[in-house]
Amino acid sequence: MSGTWGSKIKLSIFGESHGAGIGIVIDGIKPGFKIDKDYIMYQMKRRAPGDGKFSTTRKENDEFEIMSGIFNGRTTGTPICAVIRNENTKSKDYEKTKNLMRPGHADYTGYIKYEGFNDYRGGGHFSGRLTAPIVFVGALCRKILYDKNIVIGSHIKSIKDVNDRSFDISDDSLNVKKVEGLSKQEFPVLDSSVREKMQNTILNAKKDGDSVGGIVEAAVVNLPAGIGDPFFDSIESKLSHILFSIPAVKGVEFGAGFDITRMLGSEANDEYYMTKDKSVSTYTNNNGGILGGISNGMPLIFKVAIKPTPSIAKVQRTVDIDKKENESIEIKGRHDPCIVVRALPVIESAAAIAIMDLL
Repeated sequence: MSGTWGSKIKLSIFGESHGAGIGIVIDGIKPGFKIDKDYIMYQMKRRAPGDGKFSTTRKENDEFEIMSGIFNGRTTGTPICAVIRNENTKSKDYEKTKNLMRPGHADYTGYIKYEGFNDYRGGGHFSGRLTAPIVFVGALCRKILYDKNIVIGSHIKSIKDVNDRSFDISDDSLNVKKVEGLSKQEFPVLDSSVREKMQNTILNAKKDGDSVGGIVEAAVVNLPAGIGDPFFDSIESKLSHILFSIPAVKGVEFGAGFDITRMLGSEANDEYYMTKDKSVSTYTNNNGGILGGISNGMPLIFKVAIKPTPSIAKVQRTVDIDKKENESIEIKGRHDPCIVVRALPVIESAAAIAIMDLL
């Protein structure tokens, strides 16, 4: 299997949800970058389980231990290795149903691919738990980008059929301070009037033993023009590759995305103008700050579709892979009724890593 990603910056993740721990090795970070452990821990806690009524009750502190690549608070230029111990596992929850292929999970595909030798506890290596190391690297990259005045932020665009408004260059939603401030909100939205309705949608699904999904919209502000390459190393290609590596991601759109197909060319094209400081800008941003796979200096905007959490309390139809019989399953354990809120820092981290690789 492949647990690696990247060209200039290379990542390799390891571990399983209920194993001793999870971790990551990062190669390609230049020497001399100052490491802000408090900032990394802040981003890790945004993703960590066990906080709030919208999350699983599995409590993991996600304390990280840096094994190599950092000395006296700065990167050495050698591979950085970080480990996060698993502290709160209830593996027995999975023993009774180990032969029942959970709908929506990778149990069946993993069983076939790895001939039944895969670790099924909590999803094993397929688990969203493996996104914690991605946030570790993302936080490191975000701080480096922030020092270059490149800021990344995201908001909950939708939960099920409840929608927030979108980022728009014609208003102040893409103001650097506002984009940066989104990560300080527990439930970030642009229009505060939809927050409670979104939250109630999650809680109602939880009450019914079900789950919901949603869309995250992210922005990268102050990305210079000229970053990226056409075709295989385009910004879209690089970002999509790592974004689709996040469990539960089922779609990625840039700019207006699929909605651009409903426009005329005269509407879809982002017309140029010269600003007062003689820099080139556009009146609209339907292409999401990317043309020909290369940044044009406008905010990089993309949306990510997150499916409903597959672990639900309702009785579902499945098969017993050992007995080769039809069965039913009622999933026990601790699960998120919606993973969109915890996905925000993961998506932002993936974007930071991809941008670092492109830079």
